[in-house]
Amino acid sequence: MTYCQRCVYPQISVNLNIDDQGICSSCRTFEKFNELTPEFWYKRKKKFEQLLDEIITKSNSEYDCLIPVSGGKDSYYQTHMIVKEYGLKPLLVTYHGNNYLPEGDHNRDRMRHNFNADHIVFGPSVEVLKKLNRICFKKMGDMNWQNHCGIMTYPIQVAVRHKIPLIIWGETNWDISGMYEPDDFVEFSARVRHEHDLRGFEWYDMLNDSDDKLTEKDLLWAKYPADEQILKVGVRGIYLGNFFKWDPNNHVKMVMEKYDWQPARQPFERTYRMFSNLDDRYENGVHDLLKFIKFGYGRASDHASKDIRDGYLTRQQGIEMVKKYDHIVSSDLNHWLNYVAMQEEEFWKIADTFRDPRVWTIEHGQWVKDNIWSNRSAYGSVNLTKQRIEDYNKRQQELNKK
Repeated sequence: MTYCQRCVYPQISVNLNIDDQGICSSCRTFEKFNELTPEFWYKRKKKFEQLLDEIITKSNSEYDCLIPVSGGKDSYYQTHMIVKEYGLKPLLVTYHGNNYLPEGDHNRDRMRHNFNADHIVFGPSVEVLKKLNRICFKKMGDMNWQNHCGIMTYPIQVAVRHKIPLIIWGETNWDISGMYEPDDFVEFSARVRHEHDLRGFEWYDMLNDSDDKLTEKDLLWAKYPADEQILKVGVRGIYLGNFFKWDPNNHVKMVMEKYDWQPARQPFERTYRMFSNLDDRYENGVHDLLKFIKFGYGRASDHASKDIRDGYLTRQQGIEMVKKYDHIVSSDLNHWLNYVAMQEEEFWKIADTFRDPRVWTIEHGQWVKDNIWSNRSAYGSVNLTKQRIEDYNKRQQELNKK
């Protein structure tokens, strides 16, 4: 494991590079954004306004735009900008994956009142969701695939159905890796949805599971519209983060003051932040635990790296957050096991097969990895069973063949 010398990200993070000075590509890109002047952001604001005018004036839709919302701080910020700052009439669309925390429910359900907006909330059958949780955990080590798929598919279906050409997203999806420059103006695309959010899988890959049977009709919400449908409406997804300086810590202060937005009522077990991912009880918990199991870093690394760059934490404070939180087996694991009727022994047997050999080794019956605080530490059960080790080795052989 090689770590950035400025933040706390490891080299293994998706699409991340660390240069000869030991600085990661995400930090390098942040440098460029941080050097941008108020004049630059003023020009970006004008460019956004020009874009709105070009798209909306040509639209035949009843709505000015569509905003995919979860009810989180970013959803509120996006909708605030569109409704309060620009006086537009959006259609709000939520994919409900059945994972909301109570405070997340509260925030989501208040959006249509706070913004005088029409709001579609759609959720698949709970039994279908349970099956997808099990299938995707076994297939890719990610029980939340259904959530990623729904968020990145259902709003586009609605945009096509209601002939809404403009979709307003929030933060760009790639800020973690520093893949793009400030002038790239990245927009939403079917390709990034498929490769990044859906891990290269589609709805039809979920139909042939021997234990959990699903039909095409079960997954109608997961079908991305055809190119012809997209082009006929002219659907285009843009990110506010390309036009306005993005700072989630400031956003959450604003939405709490203006809209009585509620942060988490209880601290998370795997990160120190209290205001992220309230729409998904597993995102900061067992879903993120699986990222740690795979790649040796977790949500605390994500949050600390962002907060180090924005000046809210020193690097040493970030390292302490990583040391405290990243390895924790959160109690929501029990909630998920009950939800999908799975034994914990089966969970670990499957999860261990996804451990990346670039990160993990087995020493004296324990999983061991290199850490940012410069020593090797053991995680997981003492005396791993022979079967678990064999399953892990078999999985790695299969991956090597691919």
